[in-house]
Amino acid sequence: MSAFFWDERFAEPGYKYGTAPNAFLRQQWPMLALPASLPRVLVPGDGEGRNGVWLAQQGAQVQAVDASEVGLRKAHALARHTGPEVATRYGTEVADLALWSPEPGAWDAVVLVYTHLPSPLRRTVHARLAQGLKPGGVLLLEAFHPAQLGFSSGGPRDADMLYTLATLREDFAGQLDETLGWEGTIHLDEGPGHQGPAHVTRWIGVRR
Repeated sequence: MSAFFWDERFAEPGYKYGTAPNAFLRQQWPMLALPASLPRVLVPGDGEGRNGVWLAQQGAQVQAVDASEVGLRKAHALARHTGPEVATRYGTEVADLALWSPEPGAWDAVVLVYTHLPSPLRRTVHARLAQGLKPGGVLLLEAFHPAQLGFSSGGPRDADMLYTLATLREDFAGQLDETLGWEGTIHLDEGPGHQGPAHVTRWIGVRR
């Protein structure tokens, strides 16, 4: 989906997916083996900032990357509202993931929450993000599964942009070792954009 699409969506009043972090991220974050002081975390597709700002609130140094300048302006507003220390730890970059690459070996963690891409681009972007992790760095991902097409709680209506465990295992093979893989039905309560039963895929991998 284009930056124009997301700019229009994020220009609507309020926060489309709420201001609270994703439940899977909140649940798993304390258990990830990351540096105790200022872990560097990359959050591609952070939109209006609910996940990246929360990570900065937990003490991470966050870099959010998103194609929507409108979304990232709202993310900065959320960071400032959360507190000055959070705002200083939350950085942003407006960029198209199709053209952007992270610095190799620079990040302690990458967080991908509902960052859906068409298959040829997805494979390329996932490979680049894996390469951006330090050895021992962690990638955490939640995305809609193809079975989400049977639900009305959000997500792309194109099966090619929905992820199975098999898809993710193939994308990260040889780069990341899986520590958690799960797919099933949950209940979403993430602003007006994600409400109700949903079928999702959850995955965590560690850089070799």
